[in-house]
Amino acid sequence: MIRHERLKPPSHDYPADEWNVIEKGFRPEFLAQLETMLALGNGYLGMRGCPEEGGPNVENGTLINGFYETWPIVYGEEAYGFAKTGQTICNVTDSKIIKLFVDDEPFWLPHANLLGYDRRLNLKSGTLDREILWETPAGKQVLITSRRLVSFANKHVAAISYCVKLINAQAFVVISSEMATDEPSARTVVDDPRQTRVLSGRVLHPRASYSKDRRIVLCHATEKSHLTVTCVTENALETSCPNTYKTVHTQDFGQVAFTIEGQPGCPIQLTKYMVYHTSRTASAAELCGRSEWTMDRVASQGFQQLLATQKQYMNDFWRRSDVRVKDIRKDRTKRSTIEIQQAIRFNLFHILQASARAEDAGVPAKGLTGQAYEGHYFWDTEIYLLPFLTYTSPRIARNLLIFRYRMLEQARARARLLGHRGALFPWRTINGEEASAYYAAGTAQYHINADIMYALRKYVQATGDEFFLRDYGAEMLVETARLWLHLGFYSDAKGRKFCINGVTGPDEYNAVVNNNAYTNLMARENLRYAVQVVESMRATDPNAYDALVHKTGLEPSEVQAWSRAAENMYVPYDEKLKIIPQDDSFLDKEPWDFLNTPRDHHPLLLFYHPLNIYRKQVIKQADVVLAMFLLGDVFPLETKKRNFDFYDTFTTGDSSLSSCIEAIIAAQVGDTEKAIRYGMAALLMDLADVGGNVKDGCHIASMGGTWMMLAYGLGGMRDNDGTLSFHPRRAPEDNAILRFPVTYRGQMLEIEVGMERVEYTLREGERLVIRHEMEEVQLTREHPVAIRAVNTR
Repeated sequence: MIRHERLKPPSHDYPADEWNVIEKGFRPEFLAQLETMLALGNGYLGMRGCPEEGGPNVENGTLINGFYETWPIVYGEEAYGFAKTGQTICNVTDSKIIKLFVDDEPFWLPHANLLGYDRRLNLKSGTLDREILWETPAGKQVLITSRRLVSFANKHVAAISYCVKLINAQAFVVISSEMATDEPSARTVVDDPRQTRVLSGRVLHPRASYSKDRRIVLCHATEKSHLTVTCVTENALETSCPNTYKTVHTQDFGQVAFTIEGQPGCPIQLTKYMVYHTSRTASAAELCGRSEWTMDRVASQGFQQLLATQKQYMNDFWRRSDVRVKDIRKDRTKRSTIEIQQAIRFNLFHILQASARAEDAGVPAKGLTGQAYEGHYFWDTEIYLLPFLTYTSPRIARNLLIFRYRMLEQARARARLLGHRGALFPWRTINGEEASAYYAAGTAQYHINADIMYALRKYVQATGDEFFLRDYGAEMLVETARLWLHLGFYSDAKGRKFCINGVTGPDEYNAVVNNNAYTNLMARENLRYAVQVVESMRATDPNAYDALVHKTGLEPSEVQAWSRAAENMYVPYDEKLKIIPQDDSFLDKEPWDFLNTPRDHHPLLLFYHPLNIYRKQVIKQADVVLAMFLLGDVFPLETKKRNFDFYDTFTTGDSSLSSCIEAIIAAQVGDTEKAIRYGMAALLMDLADVGGNVKDGCHIASMGGTWMMLAYGLGGMRDNDGTLSFHPRRAPEDNAILRFPVTYRGQMLEIEVGMERVEYTLREGERLVIRHEMEEVQLTREHPVAIRAVNTR
């Protein structure tokens, strides 16, 4: 088994803290990683954690979710149905630049004499805070403190509080607050398909630019995607020191430069407000007007109001979402527990930043922390993020599912192009059109249809949102069921079982195969749920059923055909090994030579031709094992163990999506050593840069997987039949306590798993019925607590 592990920098520079990610010294060799880790965002707007001074940086990204440019996909050999147009998220105007000069000496981190340095991502307040004590070459000491936020309450708003204080001498101080719309960076092109392409030529074209006193407005538009973005900055200076200012702007640049006669002990406080608005339809003038309205409101309320609303939002988030670990030992260091707690909160915080205000968009694979994977949306959202969001922030989960619904017409068109009935959702996209240029690991992953419907079912079961199911979900279920029925066939060679050929499962190292077990199993669930929902609507809500028939042209015979296909779905099984083969051909392949594969030749996709990989027994990420987690009630424990032990041998872990799933199943089958090993790899994927590529952005799906690992793995949560049940297990570390909240049907339950007992507490709500193991547990307002024994196996 291969796993790639990178150690964190020295702990004294990055001390563990339960509520902060702390940087105690400027280390340029870790610049790119820290830009990702300390990024701020709200799901709509994201800013990488670059210094305010405009540099140094590796990727100075300011990104807006769904703001992209298109480009023609050029193939060496064209074929029918290939994706035609690429989509790439693009940097917008960088508005966070604040440059400092003391007696004309620029403050520049690489050359500065730093007497003190502390930068921290505050997970409790949702801010990036920095305090620096700088000594100029002339011996003048300058204290610089800043606090940056991207607002959750105000979707379009970011702000920086920037304070300069002279300690031991007077000096002339210049603070230059700037904004710049740059050309695409000339990054080194590497042969890594996970990274984004460098767009050639100018991407953002000027549409408007003007200034009003200390406010600057820049408006730009893309040429091909026809998207417009407006950025407005407002600068407010507070100081008793004499000062003047000058405002200049061009089409791509704006600057408000304050000149201050600084005195020791006299604070110089700059507050910079930043507003972004985007549109496909609004004119430049209208969008500028919208942005100024937002700026008028925010600037008049002030920075403290932004902090207060941010704190309120974060308090509510952690109330609903915080997963806590506690070590009750008295005689041993708690450092490891603190590091685990830090990693958990760091992961959950970045999920929030990627999804909270993604109201008309999806969640990019890297969130808004980097441009890797072009800013595309994948199946990551439904399988890895929706579980956490469904049980902690159901409104966000609903928004993301509605976003999928809005691309249904394009999915229908894509299915027709490929010769299918129904709808085929894109494997990777921003605007709803397929943007995967490599069909074998893209379009062939038909399982995305079933993944979305799986998430839909879980959401409806957890929330009871029948209105969503009626108005949106049922239509998607009809069209995805139609796709499966048309894609598959009854094979004589398989005893007239329903087979699905020529697909790729989650494991992209085995592409375009017949009867991928994961795909067949998930398609069966998709078909069964479609049958259940349609028949229920017909029986209980005739008006809704008639509306569904009107929208989709549904025939009763179709529902019968779906039921028959589901009941006859072919699921491969090997009698000799007593496992489920990943696909029809997997067991016939030659095993990969792991012994003679250099450790630095991972991920394999960067060092070996796809054909070399496809013809070998080697797995990029959990495939059958993932199915056993998602459909846990289908497989007995001994079946899970045999399959986990078999596939673990061939799994490289080249995908960040794998470790969390392997950890869950390892815990279920009692393999504590592997549960800990894979669990820590998932938990520290970004903080420890396990894969060596955190510089390109956070692994948002893996972060979602860490919540599943804790809730489903250690917490033993099960929700397969729509009833919430728990089969908790003692934590791998003795004396450890795990506590986490779950929102179910509008009520909040808190679960605490200790060494020998589990405690269920109804925090909000009137009455909730759950199951502990096979025992029914009733929690009420009068009796909100129930205590049961923990399974110690």
